[in-house]
Amino acid sequence: MLLKAPHVGTRTFYKALQIFETPEQVFSVTHSARKESGVFRQDALDFLTTNDTTLVQADLDWAKAGDCHILTLIDKNYPEQLKTISDPPPLLYVRGDIACLSLPQLAIVGSRNPSSGGQENAQTFASTLAKLGLVITSGMASGIDASAHIGALEANQPTIAVCGTGLDRIYPAKHKSLAHQIAKKGALISEFCIGTSPIANNFPRRNRIISGLSLGTLVVEASVKSGTMITAKLAAEQGKEVFAIPSSIHNLLAKGCHQLIKNGAKLVENIDDILDELQFEPLNILQKNNPTISKKEIDSTPFILLKYLSYDAMSIDEIVEKSGLSPQIITQELLLLELDNVVAKVNGSSYALTK
Repeated sequence: MLLKAPHVGTRTFYKALQIFETPEQVFSVTHSARKESGVFRQDALDFLTTNDTTLVQADLDWAKAGDCHILTLIDKNYPEQLKTISDPPPLLYVRGDIACLSLPQLAIVGSRNPSSGGQENAQTFASTLAKLGLVITSGMASGIDASAHIGALEANQPTIAVCGTGLDRIYPAKHKSLAHQIAKKGALISEFCIGTSPIANNFPRRNRIISGLSLGTLVVEASVKSGTMITAKLAAEQGKEVFAIPSSIHNLLAKGCHQLIKNGAKLVENIDDILDELQFEPLNILQKNNPTISKKEIDSTPFILLKYLSYDAMSIDEIVEKSGLSPQIITQELLLLELDNVVAKVNGSSYALTK
């Protein structure tokens, strides 16, 4: 209810708690006490005096659905990683699986108008990292964000979309189907109450949540002046790792990545560049299904590919469909497996396991 008051955002909310200790106490004290605190503007004071609880009814009605949740900072399901930032959202609206919020996450962000190579990189990195146990977190925007979510979903793994609207609104509208898939497999989250429209100022605010939930942020493509660069800046301020994929000096969408690398971001050419920096251990995740797997095998991309191969011949297109990896990566890794006599080429264009 306190967050419904005019001009009461996250900072004012926490400032009020320094004086009144709990949100309930704000309403239980006298109007004079609230005014003397110096925390609230006049319109907020007037609002708090009315104490009109009908204003939260839309939120409460929304939360009655089975997959809809409203988390407070003291809720056991509120992600610990997000609590470490300077201004964590007092409330989180969640649609989907709240458990995935507490899993290790990597943010993948970038341009809304990326190159085809940028989209492929986002999707391939997201798919592979998701299979290794990192939840992919992004903002469900067009371009790189959407490709990252799609990569994780195609790997049949959870992904988290941080929204700049109320969760009863999907933005952009063309991502309605994508939002449904994300909520079904992972989670949609927002700090904005039900009914909040897509207001421009809300999107930079949600970026701190994207970076705050994650162990690190991977920038795939970005111009120098962009929301993606804001996310990277916030990640650095939060003490999180920042990664960037380089590209041609003639690619305008690489300029943001190159600037980040100049300023200390980790240059990323492959998955190991991320895993090594995060000191993330995929061994435990994959060993749940096969405890005999060695760390050396797990760190090998060809090993990951083995999960999708068969003793029956499969075309590269079939392997792409099953694995979510790009044809280029699959072709490269099949060659390595072929040299090790693990797979053999069949009929000139298909592959089958030999052992």
